[in-house]
Parts: sequence; structure tokens; C-alpha cells
Amino acid sequence: MITSVLVANRGEIACRVFRTCAELGIRTVAVYSDADENALHARVADAAVRLPGASPAETYLRGDLIVKAALAAGADAVHPGYGFLSENAGFARAVADAGLTWIGPPPEAIEAMASKTRAKELMGIEPLKAVTDEDLPVLVKAAAGGGGRGMRVVRELAELDAQLAAAGAEALSAFGDGEVFVEPYIEGGRHVEVQVMADAHGTVWALGTRDCSLQRRHQKVIEEAPAPGLTPELEASLREMAVRAARATGYRGAGTVEFLVADGKAHFLEMNTRLQVEHPVTEAVFGVDLVALQLRVAEGEPLGEEAPVARGHSVEARLYAEDPAAGWAPQTGTLHRLSVPEAVRLDTGFTDGDPIGVHYDAMLAKVVAHAPTRAEALRKLAGALERAVVHGPVTNRELLVRSLRHPEFTAGGTDTGFYDRHLAALTAPDPDPYAPLAAALADAHGRSRFGGWRNVASQPQVKHYRTEPDGTEHEVRYRHTRDGLAADGARVVRATPALVVLEVDGVVRKFDVAVHGERVYVNGAALTALPRLPEPVARQEPGSLLAPMPGTVVRLAEGLAEGVTVAAGQPLIWLEAMKMEHRITAPASGRLTALHAAPGRQVEVGALLAVVQEDQS
Repeated sequence: MITSVLVANRGEIACRVFRTCAELGIRTVAVYSDADENALHARVADAAVRLPGASPAETYLRGDLIVKAALAAGADAVHPGYGFLSENAGFARAVADAGLTWIGPPPEAIEAMASKTRAKELMGIEPLKAVTDEDLPVLVKAAAGGGGRGMRVVRELAELDAQLAAAGAEALSAFGDGEVFVEPYIEGGRHVEVQVMADAHGTVWALGTRDCSLQRRHQKVIEEAPAPGLTPELEASLREMAVRAARATGYRGAGTVEFLVADGKAHFLEMNTRLQVEHPVTEAVFGVDLVALQLRVAEGEPLGEEAPVARGHSVEARLYAEDPAAGWAPQTGTLHRLSVPEAVRLDTGFTDGDPIGVHYDAMLAKVVAHAPTRAEALRKLAGALERAVVHGPVTNRELLVRSLRHPEFTAGGTDTGFYDRHLAALTAPDPDPYAPLAAALADAHGRSRFGGWRNVASQPQVKHYRTEPDGTEHEVRYRHTRDGLAADGARVVRATPALVVLEVDGVVRKFDVAVHGERVYVNGAALTALPRLPEPVARQEPGSLLAPMPGTVVRLAEGLAEGVTVAAGQPLIWLEAMKMEHRITAPASGRLTALHAAPGRQVEVGALLAVVQEDQS
């Protein structure tokens, strides 16, 4: 039997596997990079081994170091998690060759399915070899890995070579494999997948369907099980194809077969030979622990002839440190506070006070709800997210709440273009007009009528706040009176540093207030307290290209140097942050007069990368 498991991963999935191992009495071992020295997964494991360096290429993609760590810590099995080396057949073999148990499918199955090009060939599907205008639009995809990395939609033939290079570079950074391929891009399809679980005794379970159509940058945002609105015939066909794919490769363990459903037909996409991020919705519906089943299969035990029965509906939302209104730009900083109501499941790799850095994925947590019906599950999850306490970097929390309540999504069966159609409305600012007032009153609590402020006590006190992340500024006025604090438009029922109660138009409203430096959180809304006198703003030369986020410069446009001529919209610099690439383009046609970016350079948000002097002719 397995007695000690090393998880060759980090963050949320490492903590998830450790939780099941602890319940089964199995000792746990973590590996951690220098950037993750104090990360939650390194703290909760029974033992932890350092992987020197910070980038994935130096650490979590070094299979040789991970095998050495397992042996040094006395582990007898390795769980790969998802991402990184989870679909690397060479790593699976290295684990087995070291005398350790591999908690995953056989290397041969990984080779057959983990490479999307070989998987399609196995299923009788040929990738595009030569792309013409008639083939457009097409999708460039990484042959290895997943999670939306190394994927690009190409609508103009002239863009193909650049997108192939960009996708290959991103895939190499994320998975250690830069192979990419091209396939037709089907517009308006739904992303539907089937969870399979197989043992070494010939049993293959198809544990229902999941719908993962709400995506940004080809990475899932909201997932649910079962997929709504499928006909019984289509659902049966999906399960049959998934089981056939598993049997064709002699599969063992947990895997997911993904399809694009359009016009009532299912198109095979790929098979992920690992546990999926969204596995909790299947666990909730079928009442199983998929990690425990992985361990059972790895020990050679049978699953049982009959698969469990599905009950109810489950929905998962991925909470990301990112700003959807700013092109999904990843955000960094300190996560001061994260909590959700107990009625839902929270899977996370962070605790209060942890830093959110640039080296890894922007996902903070997964929040999962289960209920007897889909409508009840959506309502439960939206309500829990609305009540969640998330103090720290900007997140997509408000987007998630609005998405779960959007009529197109609640009706069921929306496609992968949902955010292309609705992002502007879903991210439109809708600030609570009384949040700045509550922040000011909480700050004013305890001030002496004649202390702190030099103004006459009866005169209004003025404070200024900026709503984050939209930047709207607010002026707030209140007064100290003999009876306490007073404000126009609301009666102050109570004001303390942590709680303000206002009566507005006969309705009593409560505002929870928390302060972290200059940032104030009022019922989840983030505000920045502004100084009484404006601070001087550094002036930038016209045409300055500033880093929109902290990250690493991964490459420059070919031939880019001071003095060269560039065209408006031309990609000049590529930044990598949180495993995603971001292009910096020329704001106008002109001449590059300064270049401060260089491959490998770490930059902070707002750093000057280059200057383009616009051509005035």
C-alpha cells in the first residue's frame, strides 16, 4: 500500500491532494520553488523539499529534481496534479524507474493521448497541414498541456506565423514542450467533457458530463455538471466515445475526454490524461473523491463494476487575481483576507497574508456549490461569491456573480463566445454610492470633535476616495455633531472602525469595513483613500510604452532596436506574467527612440519599456 505521496505540483491542487491523503492516513511531501518558500502547500505537507529557482523551467518542470526529492523524503508514490509535468510520459517513466508508484495513467497512454496531435490521429482526425484562406478561422494549440496556454485564434493568414511562434513560446514555458499544431476553429460551440475513471481490471467508468463553455483566453472560468440541455442520445454518444478513447489506450486512473458540441454534433478535441481543475463538480454530483479513487487504482485495487449514481447539480467558479475590464490583466499583491460562506466548498492554495506573485497561475481559489437543481446551485454559488470576503488584488469576483445571474447563462447551453458578447456589460462599473461614505465614517470614528481636524466642528469634513479598479473618484462630506456623526442623504445609526450602519430611505443597511494600508474594503468594494492634496504625477514622454503589469520580458520583435521604424499596432514586446503572454504594441507609426526592455528582464507595473516617437508627416 501507498504510505507517503509526493505531489509534483504547487498551490491549490497540491493542497487538494494532501487533504485526501491526510484523510487516508498517508504521509505527504511537498516540493517548492524559492518563490513558494512560504506557500500554503509547503506549510501543510508533512515534509517539503526545496527546488532551487523561481521559474517553472528551473523548478516544477525539472522531473529529475522532483524524483530526487521523492527519494530523499522517503515517499513511495508521486501524484502529478495538473499542469507542469502531469502529462509528461518521460516523467512518469522516471518515477517508475526510480521504484516509485506513479499515480496516473501508464506512460503509453499518456503518449497516445497527452499529445493532442497523436490523440487526434488515434481518433481518426488529421490536423491541418497547410492553411489557406478557405480554412480560416483556425486555432493554434499546444500539443501538450492545457489550461488555455499556447492557444491562439487566427483569423488572418498573415498572422499565422507570428501566432505559431507565440503559442510555441508560451507552451514551452508552461509545459516544457513547444510543439503546436493547427485545427479548424468552430465558432459558437459548447465545451463539453466527460470524466472517466479506469482501473487495471478492465473497468471504465464514465462519470457524467461537464460544461465548461464560459472561458476567457481559452481558459475555463465557470464549470458545471452535468452539462445542461443535451439530448439523451447526444449524452450517451459522448459517454460512449469517452469510454472508447480510454479503452483504446489501456487507460488507468482519472482522465477527461473533451468535445466541442455544435449543431447537435460532438467534435473530439482531446483527452487530458490527468485530474482536471474542475473535478470537484463531478465529485459533488457523484458523491466520490476522485483523488482517493486515483490512489486506489494506483494500488491495483478494482473500482467496482457499477459506477455511482449522479445526484443534483454542481457549479464551480474560478476566482482569479485579474482585472477582466483591463484585458484580463493579472494582478499581484498581498491577499489580506479570503473567506467564503460554509455552505460552499473552497479549494485554494492561499491563506490570509500570502503574496500573489508573477511566476504562476492567477487562480486564487475554486468555489463550488451543489444543490438538487441547476437553478438552486447557480443561486447558491452566486450568493456565496457575493458574500465572500476577498481583500487584496483586484479579482474577477464581480464578473463571476454577474455571469452566474446572466439570463443567457441561467437559461443553459451558452457557448464559448459568451464573454466576447457580454464582457462590456458584465464589467461595467456599478459602485455602491454609500460605500465611500461608510469608509469615511469608519475612519472618523473615535476622532475628537476638536482633535485631528483643525476645521470648525460644525463644518463638513471632506474625504476623497477612488473606486477600484475603475478609478472613479468620490468626494464624501460628513459632520461631527453633539449627537455623533451625521451625513446628508443618510442617517448614521452606528459607526465603528469595522462596521457602519446607515438608514437610507427608511431601510437600514450594514457596511463591513476593513482597512489595509491606503486600501479600504466596504462590503467587498475596494476603495483607495486619496490624500487631501493631490500628489505630483510623474510625466511620461509621449509614446511611452509602460508595463501594464509586473512580469518578465520574454522576447522582442525581430530586429527591434533604437532608431528602427515601427507601424501602429505592431507587436514589439512580449511580457509573461502568471503563465500568460501579453503583447505590447506600438501606439502609433513612427520611430523607436528608446528601448529599455530586454529578454529575461523582470519589470514592475508602470516600468518604461520603450518610447515610440510618432511620425508627424
